[in-house]
Amino acid sequence: MAVSAPTPKDQLRQVLDAQPEDSSHEELLRELAFACMVERGLVDAREGRVVDHATLRADIESWRK
Repeated sequence: MAVSAPTPKDQLRQVLDAQPEDSSHEELLRELAFACMVERGLVDAREGRVVDHATLRADIESWRK
């Protein structure tokens, strides 16, 4: 029997359930946003949408000029 991946709603519940009960709205929103950004980054990495270190370093150096 195949196990289905958690839905986005399930993933959000997991993030919220991991937070302390006295978390503020702002803290909860920040954690949800962070979890979404991490997931987006992991998808990008799996799909090869990455920048190598040397290219990133050159880009950052060009901003300083």
